[in-house]
Amino acid sequence: MANISQIFKSEISRVARKEVRQEIEGLRKASTQHRGAIAALRREIAELQRQLARLNKTTGKAPSQGEQEDDTGQQVARRFSPTRLASHRAKLGLSAALYGQLVGVSGQTIFHWEQGKARPRAAQLEALAAVRGIGKREAEERLAKAA
Repeated sequence: MANISQIFKSEISRVARKEVRQEIEGLRKASTQHRGAIAALRREIAELQRQLARLNKTTGKAPSQGEQEDDTGQQVARRFSPTRLASHRAKLGLSAALYGQLVGVSGQTIFHWEQGKARPRAAQLEALAAVRGIGKREAEERLAKAA
């Protein structure tokens, strides 16, 4: 006959496992509900941000990063595209370091902008906009003057 203490211990551990399993199931259900609620809140935040952007677009707002006022006092939005920067640099036939000299930043910064790892600040967007309108000859002239 088995030792009564061993039987008693095994029965206690079986009952304990059963109770723990029941508790965990309740926690799993609660966790699933919480994840669903978090996802719903994230969707709601995204929708509210879209609505805010639409309202700001229709009502007008103070210039923020990437927006400057032109000579007439109207806001000019400066957009940035890494692929456009890379294609303009290629069109001019310049290395990232030389293009960076035109803009007033390092070649590594140009490389990071083209890769999408970083974005230019408002003042740098203005410098990019000024360089965007020049051709290959004018770029070479500016680089010759700077050297």
